[in-house]
Amino acid sequence: MNMSVSNSTGNLLARSQVRWRLCWENELALSDHTELAEFFRNAYGPNGEFNAAPFEGSRSWAGARPELRIIAYDSNGVAGHAGILRRFIKVGETDLLVAEIGLYAVRRDVEGHGVTYQGALRVGYPMLQKLDAPFGFAAVRPAMRKHIERIGRNGMANILTGVRVRSTRRDVYLNVPPTLVEEALLVVLPIGRPMSDWPSGTMIDRNGPEL
Repeated sequence: MNMSVSNSTGNLLARSQVRWRLCWENELALSDHTELAEFFRNAYGPNGEFNAAPFEGSRSWAGARPELRIIAYDSNGVAGHAGILRRFIKVGETDLLVAEIGLYAVRRDVEGHGVTYQGALRVGYPMLQKLDAPFGFAAVRPAMRKHIERIGRNGMANILTGVRVRSTRRDVYLNVPPTLVEEALLVVLPIGRPMSDWPSGTMIDRNGPEL
């Protein structure tokens, strides 16, 4: 399944049109992975060499590999990306199936011009409804607050604070613990169940690497 949605807003319209592509992981060609890997190196590299390291060569994922991708393209190539993976997490003492949304990045020259976290979720939401997971879930770092506040204000999702998320590291190292605990802002999208059904708890276990 490949789906594309054209979108253009504000200053971006004068420069190029954005085309959103929604595709399963096994629909990506080698050229797609190579292009995405370069995009992620450029997007994450300015935040530190370590952040770009997972994307060496043609590797287009960091920790867990997504099963579904939302990709924005413009005349200059990949402009934005978000990945989706169904998984069970543990919220407090409750096991819960979620569609985790992660591996989010936007090319710096199009930030704020139609390629946004909210835009990616709007494109992906119809597919999220078909994945049969009761909630969409994302754990984002506090620095991402400005990118996600808008989706909380418009009622598309709920933003939860005061939560820690424990994940396995993507590789095992002899000098650090195999798990990592981080403070996070949670983005929760009620899909098949109401927000009142989200379990209480201030610790979430991924029992796997972050997306």
